[in-house]
Parts: sequence; structure tokens; C-alpha cells
Amino acid sequence: QLDQIIIHQQVELLEAILGTETSSKYEIKNHLGQRVYFAVEENGCFDRRLCSPIRSLTIRIADNAGREVIRVIRPLRCNSCFCPCFLQEV
Repeated sequence: QLDQIIIHQQVELLEAILGTETSSKYEIKNHLGQRVYFAVEENGCFDRRLCSPIRSLTIRIADNAGREVIRVIRPLRCNSCFCPCFLQEV
């Protein structure tokens, strides 16, 4: 049973040194600091570089045994005066 979660993003060394953005990885921990889930963001380099805040992505959340328990999918969407009906959705 989880009454609180703490999410820590793991920073890649290459990302920190070169300032390039790589696929994000997260540890999801309980209130004791024990890892209960692990999440990986999947998207392309093109999406990260050109569409960063509105990029499409899939986040796969797995338990400590590596079994996927949740998949979050966000399609590429645009919010502009030309396309106001395409707001972000997950």
C-alpha cells in the first residue's frame, strides 16, 4: 500500500555534461525511500529537440521485477491560435 510517492529523475552523465536531452528515467519511491517502481520515457531525439514541451511520449512504469504496470501515452498535440482544439491530453 502506498500513501505517498516520491519521484526522482535520474540524470544521465552525457546529458549533464553536453546539455543534450536524453530519454528520461525516473525512480518512484515510497515514503521510506525504497524504490517501488521505475519509469522510462520513450520518444525520439527529434521530438525532444524540436517539440520539447509539447512532444509526444510514452512512459512505461514497471515494478521492481521489471513487469510493466502502467503505460502513459501522450500524442503530439498543438495549442495555437490556428489549432485551439488540439490541447495536450494523456
